[in-house]
Amino acid sequence: GEAKEKVEVVNMCANNYLGLSNHPKLVEAAKQALDSHGFGLSSVRFICGTQDLHLELEQKLSAFHGTDDTILYPSCFDANAGLFEVLLTKEDAVLSDELNHASIIDGIRLCKAERLRYKHMDMHDLEEKLIASQSARQRLIATDGVFSMDGHVAPLKDITTLAKKYNALVFVDECHATGFLGKTGRGTEEYCGLVPGQDVDIVNSTLGKALGGATGGYTTGRKEIVDLLRQKARPYLFSNTLAPAMVAAGSVVMDMISDNTAMRDALESNTKYFRSKMTEAGFNINDVDHPIVPIMLGDAKLAHDMADQMLERGVYVVGFSYPVVPKDKARIRVQISGAHTKEQLDKAIQEFINVGKNLNYI
Repeated sequence: GEAKEKVEVVNMCANNYLGLSNHPKLVEAAKQALDSHGFGLSSVRFICGTQDLHLELEQKLSAFHGTDDTILYPSCFDANAGLFEVLLTKEDAVLSDELNHASIIDGIRLCKAERLRYKHMDMHDLEEKLIASQSARQRLIATDGVFSMDGHVAPLKDITTLAKKYNALVFVDECHATGFLGKTGRGTEEYCGLVPGQDVDIVNSTLGKALGGATGGYTTGRKEIVDLLRQKARPYLFSNTLAPAMVAAGSVVMDMISDNTAMRDALESNTKYFRSKMTEAGFNINDVDHPIVPIMLGDAKLAHDMADQMLERGVYVVGFSYPVVPKDKARIRVQISGAHTKEQLDKAIQEFINVGKNLNYI
């Protein structure tokens, strides 16, 4: 067939929160690592898959999170898949937010602990489940730091208070928070007024979103926990090591964000701007201050029609409907980047208004 002409569109649905996914410094670091460290290592970490680069990135991640140690995985899905089975036995219990990410749910399925689901961010229900599970040897509360469909931020201060009261451990998945949430980008702990690395026992996160957007995940926390994972976590023991180019670029990201907040500050101001303009225009969006901005439409057809018309007008967004989100909660999930220019945001806002009117939504 005929070659399709290329059209530039504004991408409003990537996890590219800091705008690093095609940053020249990352591209250069990856290219250099290909020359110095090769393309792949054809091995898992403990055989011949560990280079100086891997150890260096693990150290930088630990320093960033204020933790003892970090273990790298091919993805955060793997980090979540490897965690629960190692830490929990059938004498234990895991308490999980009902809206936790699929990878947390899958990780929990692999362990033999008793499973208790508490209502979404409902501290009263969590406390009831903690009381009900007091006979367990050890309890682990598992939550997303930020929930990916709504941008809700977990009430970590309340969760850690309950954890102390009932002697439970706390695990947080920080994929939609690391690098930009909190005043220095240390994530949900910082955003909620906790000291990173102190009140939360285990953090899992990703290099695949704000931190460059390629591939790789990790668990960071106390030395005993990380040591145990290195000995027993199946996705670590039986899955290839992360490719050197990815690791080198990740290391550069950590240098860029560890003591400089310019990129997360740009994201914060873009987020405020977009949210206020969309609310002003009459769109139904929640009032959190996260760059995940769900435009609630309710009807699945409306969500998909709106997304199609937006693309025709040069703005790329995607409609989400059942089974990805609950029935009657169809939406377009917009994600803001620190790299969006004011012109790009204004274009997106204006096209949302145009399409919203076309479809009699506003």
